[in-house]
Amino acid sequence: MSSSSDASPSLRVVFLGTPQFAATCLEQLIQSRHEVVGVVTAPDRPAGRGRSLRASDVKKVALAHNLPLAQPEKLKDEAFHAQLDAWNADLGVVVAFRMLPEVVWNRPRLGTINLHGSLLPEYRGAAPIHWAVLNGETTTGASTFLLKHEIDTGHVLDRVEIPIGPDDTTGVVHDRLLEAGKHLLVRSIDALAEGTANPVPQESLLEDDVVPQEAPKLFKDHGRIDWSRPAENIHNQIRGLNPFPGAWTTLPSGDTLRVHASERTDADFGGQPGTVHVSKDTLSVSCGTGTLSLTRIQPQGKPAMPVKDFLNGLRTPLRILG
Repeated sequence: MSSSSDASPSLRVVFLGTPQFAATCLEQLIQSRHEVVGVVTAPDRPAGRGRSLRASDVKKVALAHNLPLAQPEKLKDEAFHAQLDAWNADLGVVVAFRMLPEVVWNRPRLGTINLHGSLLPEYRGAAPIHWAVLNGETTTGASTFLLKHEIDTGHVLDRVEIPIGPDDTTGVVHDRLLEAGKHLLVRSIDALAEGTANPVPQESLLEDDVVPQEAPKLFKDHGRIDWSRPAENIHNQIRGLNPFPGAWTTLPSGDTLRVHASERTDADFGGQPGTVHVSKDTLSVSCGTGTLSLTRIQPQGKPAMPVKDFLNGLRTPLRILG
């Protein structure tokens, strides 16, 4: 605690996270009045063509600020627990990390909080930003909550809402959410330090009889485009899976065609779903309902390109996509 009588109280915090999203939050926390007494991140992993060991983004931030660091292979390892005890943290803070055992998250005096990329209890799970865009939501947000046994179900400390535009990709929403979320995280820690936090059960944030949407992990098959679906749904799929794992379809040759971007169009060419309509520099596809114009695509084995460049390189007319 601060020695000054009029200073705001501070907490000793242990931070757990791995990717860039977490690293940005750690930077924000370092700049706050709270003391980061230790950082936990994933062990260095082989990456790239040379398969050389690569440090996580969180590790890079920790080293840049000379913060104590732990990289346990197993979270139930007793040596790791001894390290946590030595840091004597008031609070654990988790951002984009592995699922923690209770013996870890219950160790700090005030427990452990998590920053989640949705307006809990909506979109619990591994891919909340993706699924909000996939489902055509116009708003999403971030939540801070106290960890408990069931994943993403603890009492909510605070939330912040952000808009999703009709053509926003998951990448765009991710960056917008990160900017809002890093401030929400520090605000929540401030409230815990000051004793003004008011954790509320997630069930109290739901309207009667509303079942919250889930956000399970995504796989390659989620990206396969079914052209019999409405054009609006396919547009949401394309932007929701951009930049990862990507939406895709197949050419008549059987080759994969990744679709990075699309535009909704009022044109109605008719024809069975998947029928291609080429006009000058545009490539439109008939859907179950409506038509979608593809604007940026990636043929198998080639880099992503504007659809104009793809059409210029076609040797035979393209009639249908699978």
